[in-house]
Amino acid sequence: MWTETVLGWWPVQALVWLERGSSLLSHESSSDTVLPVPWGLKRFHESGETHFITFTCYHRRPLLNSALKRRTFELALERIRRKYQLRVYGYVVMPEHVHVLLSEPERSNLAQAIKSLKQGVSRRLIGTGDRAFWQQRYYDHNVRSYVSFVGKLRYIHRNPVKRGLCKKPEDWEWSSFRHYQTGAEGNVEIESQWTASRRERAGIRLTVRQLPRSSQRMA
Repeated sequence: MWTETVLGWWPVQALVWLERGSSLLSHESSSDTVLPVPWGLKRFHESGETHFITFTCYHRRPLLNSALKRRTFELALERIRRKYQLRVYGYVVMPEHVHVLLSEPERSNLAQAIKSLKQGVSRRLIGTGDRAFWQQRYYDHNVRSYVSFVGKLRYIHRNPVKRGLCKKPEDWEWSSFRHYQTGAEGNVEIESQWTASRRERAGIRLTVRQLPRSSQRMA
């Protein structure tokens, strides 16, 4: 069954949160502050775990301040998803930063995939000159439990609301919320029960890594 073998129940439970509320997550932080990236940060890649990634525009400038620029990021993310064979569980494109919830790639490694994503967006939006588009480093949090997974997805989808950019998560076009809500297909393929059902109807089988057993127990 897709929910058991591929994602350890997480996206299905995320969908349950969208339908029933977020009481499970009462201990999660409600702050919408983008955390600074600590120096000496140790990244745990090739762990088979899901990652919550945040990267920020140079000096927190609103360089993603138009629909065209945010769409450019979405198309770049989809290109990276295909090239590196990773799974995107959720994302939001804000005017000055981006949050992505994703798996480790089947090809190469996560650091290379993120580097390629940032470089691709930068080249398309400002060219190859000396100007910087992104801060050099990025925040990377390993997601080890179902509660953490749903909490990060909730944070991603509510970010535009908390910032006052829209009244409801579904009003912000540049996130994965509408997909979880209705199954709508956007510029980025989201790994969810909707997507799995479409694959099953098309006779497509997806081979992915299992979650570590410790993570499955915690879920």
